[in-house]
Amino acid sequence: MSDILLIQPPIRDFYLTLKRTIPYGLSCIAATLIRDGFHVELFDALAVDKSRILNWPDSMAYLTPYYGCDDKSPFGLFHDYRHYGYSFEYIGKRAKASGAFLVGISSLFTAYSEDALETARIVKKCLPGCKIVLGGHHPTHLPESALACEAVDYVIRGEGEVSICLLARAVQKGLPVDQIPGIGYRKNKTSFILKAPVVMENPDQYPLPAVHLIKDSFYRRKNRGTLVITAARGCPMNCTYCAVNASSVFPYRRRKVEPIIAEIDQAISRNDVGLIDFEDENLSMDKKWFIELLNQIILRFGRLNMELRAMNGLYAPTLDEEIMAAMKEAGFKTLNLSLCTTRTEQLIRFRRPDVRRAFESILSRGEKFGLNAVGYLIAGAPDQQPEDSVNDLLYLAGKRVLVGLSIYYPAPGSPDFEQCRRLNILPGEFELMRSSVIPISHRTKREDAITLLRLARILNFMKLLKDMDKTLPEPEPFDEKSRLPMESRMDLGMRILSWFFHDGKIRGISREGRAYEHLVSLEMTRNFLNGLKEVPFKGSGT
Repeated sequence: MSDILLIQPPIRDFYLTLKRTIPYGLSCIAATLIRDGFHVELFDALAVDKSRILNWPDSMAYLTPYYGCDDKSPFGLFHDYRHYGYSFEYIGKRAKASGAFLVGISSLFTAYSEDALETARIVKKCLPGCKIVLGGHHPTHLPESALACEAVDYVIRGEGEVSICLLARAVQKGLPVDQIPGIGYRKNKTSFILKAPVVMENPDQYPLPAVHLIKDSFYRRKNRGTLVITAARGCPMNCTYCAVNASSVFPYRRRKVEPIIAEIDQAISRNDVGLIDFEDENLSMDKKWFIELLNQIILRFGRLNMELRAMNGLYAPTLDEEIMAAMKEAGFKTLNLSLCTTRTEQLIRFRRPDVRRAFESILSRGEKFGLNAVGYLIAGAPDQQPEDSVNDLLYLAGKRVLVGLSIYYPAPGSPDFEQCRRLNILPGEFELMRSSVIPISHRTKREDAITLLRLARILNFMKLLKDMDKTLPEPEPFDEKSRLPMESRMDLGMRILSWFFHDGKIRGISREGRAYEHLVSLEMTRNFLNGLKEVPFKGSGT
């Protein structure tokens, strides 16, 4: 039996990236509760190799022309919509067995907020005497939508470590909650009491995450454990698409090196960690601090042969040869570099500087140190032109880097979310606020966005061929009778690429081996092909 049960809900989507779903935030909440004497259980409903195919939600019917036919080629996008994780019924059974008086449910992303609410409903049904609190990005910025669900008793807005123990003690002893910072609750059926989001003044004053509650065995990679960690809260940048930028309620607070090293040491002492991902928005902003962190990792853990990543992106102007040498020695193999776009007007709209000079310098130095790179682009944002995104792809075609193309989605609390509201282009349903469903259609229409995604896949495939010293195929006309069920994915990709080079059409391969044509913008694909003729094409490897 537990005092408090913390739940990471299942997810319904077209895909899931497991290495990005480790419940780090819940482990931080759990550690704070444990320090205050509560018995805590963490149930990660995603930590299971289970998924089942669902019917697409009606709100996503507009995707049928793009995702309606399964594609077995290397250029396929999405098709099956799935429930990832344990069933809601099983979650209810686990909640009932816990006997918890307080259940905390993570609701990080607005697109998955209904999954969190469905979790709350089944928990309340199976454990009616408990109180339920939701925390995370969604209830922080859209608390009324969470509290509209009768199964939800409270929300915590902001960084829950500050308030969770106060709420747990109040619920346990039947005390009023009106003085708890960051709290939100129903005053009556039509109105709410909502406190301002709460912020940790000094993250180092809080305990290290309760990693012993995380199901390590599920998040193994190459037979070794995976650790996620945040070295800071907030971000010093002012990007308009982000809800935790310098203009938000969350100031930038960098942790000291010593507690970060202690956090890594804690994880290593109980698990053979092979990968550490720093989830920070900008890990390398302070050179002196970053060098100190890297040197301590080398000194303390260098013999363990761990790989380090910063998957949320590094800011190229902050990297130099000294830093990159230390990163390489510490275990970095890949540089995830934020580029956003090369278009000046769009960079101004994003409030992002043009980092191309630094980006190109880093790619050149990265080759010296044997560091691969991924360059991240954003496409489909409000007022962003599709031809500018084609030019972004062509720019990366000539660089020694893989392409990471993200389709824009509106994040509640960000300036661009409000811009979408003013333009009346916000999706009508929360479940549409995700990249995979191409949520907005403005200057870049949905067909344009789908075309960009497929072009990015093609470009990365071409870079792979280059790295393997394979010759790109010659253009060949498409044969209507093509049936290719026995060929490898590499051979399929080569065949489709030869057709693409001939007519600019992008094709897929059905489960039966039938080649068919995807719906794309032929103007964009042909502009891309014409542009490739002017680019000194490069692969991505060192």
